Amino acid sequence: MLSPASAAVVRATLPVVRAHAVEITGEFYSSMFAAHPELLDLFNQGNQADGRQKLALASAVAGFAEHLLDGHDAAPFERVAERIAHKHVSLGIRAEQYPLVGHYLLTAVGTVLGAAVTPEVAAAWHEVYWLLACRLIAAEARLYERGDLDPADLWRRWRVAKRLDEAVDVVSFTLVPDDGAAVPDFLPGQYVSVAVDLPDGRRQPRQYSLSQGPGRGSLRITVRRVRGHDGAPDGAVSNHLHDHVTEDDTLLLGPPAGETTLDTGDGPVLLVSAGIGITPMAAMLDHLARTQPTRPIILAHADRSPAHHGLRRECAQAATGLGEVEELYWYEHDHDDRSRPGLMDVDALPLPPGTTAYLCGPLPFMHGIRTGLIRRGLAAERVHYEVFGPGMLDRD
Repeated sequence: MLSPASAAVVRATLPVVRAHAVEITGEFYSSMFAAHPELLDLFNQGNQADGRQKLALASAVAGFAEHLLDGHDAAPFERVAERIAHKHVSLGIRAEQYPLVGHYLLTAVGTVLGAAVTPEVAAAWHEVYWLLACRLIAAEARLYERGDLDPADLWRRWRVAKRLDEAVDVVSFTLVPDDGAAVPDFLPGQYVSVAVDLPDGRRQPRQYSLSQGPGRGSLRITVRRVRGHDGAPDGAVSNHLHDHVTEDDTLLLGPPAGETTLDTGDGPVLLVSAGIGITPMAAMLDHLARTQPTRPIILAHADRSPAHHGLRRECAQAATGLGEVEELYWYEHDHDDRSRPGLMDVDALPLPPGTTAYLCGPLPFMHGIRTGLIRRGLAAERVHYEVFGPGMLDRD
């Protein structure tokens, strides 16, 4: 908890900090990368370029300060903190890096707000940062211990055993350890970080959901080529994987991570996805078909067209092994007698009693589906989702 003196200062200054938060985090990243360019390898430069990373950090810091001041908001922030901790573990973030981040972040507050940052204000926000840092360090330490992982020696080489074109601009890579070591266990819905060395010499990490369930002696990622539009550049890593990585090449992977995983109950499961968001749903469906074939499943997916629908054939095949399954598809173009035209209609999704829902896709899509499911009576705690890139759906 914040000390009473710091709580009063944070409450008084939070509106100003929130109003300038993106400017503060922009100054933070700029100054930290200038002094420590080696840290560029840990950050998605696409998210840096379009401002999403600045916004995500600003939202996290302001959200945590609000959480400290208003305890009834603890549950939503706990989910955000867990998501951040898993992301950090997937990248090998270490406890000793937090003082460096704290230095540049708190210096950025002073740079942006100037004379308004009195010693009392600086001390109060220093306390906020370290309460957040200690919470994340502890959560990450537990995850490292649970996975028997050394954050200083996290990355492993994996060999591409198979490459398969799945759909328009969608390709799957089946991976096995290059050193012959054991494949780590994971939970359906988790992801791995993949780091690639780009032609310009930069190393860039990205997170990709595992698109098959555990127990197959390999890991598989399914990657959509990100094509730039409206002035945005093409996705550097996705295009590199599509254009330059083939069978017998190797990739650098972090350990499986992610908090959005399939529950172990026996109630109905609603799997809702759009676009490449099909990937964690495919892993959950694969696992359910092999371990709980009698569990009721609703599989709902939206895409541009059947040709763009990655893993469609595989999911349909997995569904044939289930005793009680309903498949619902929406396509913006070229729909057929097995699909519906246009965008997904949340009111058309079946909601049997006891349903647990899992969502993955673009943030606006998930926000709309989540809002609709809650409006229809599904409890918020029964709606789980995976966010690609920075984002905090609970707070939208």
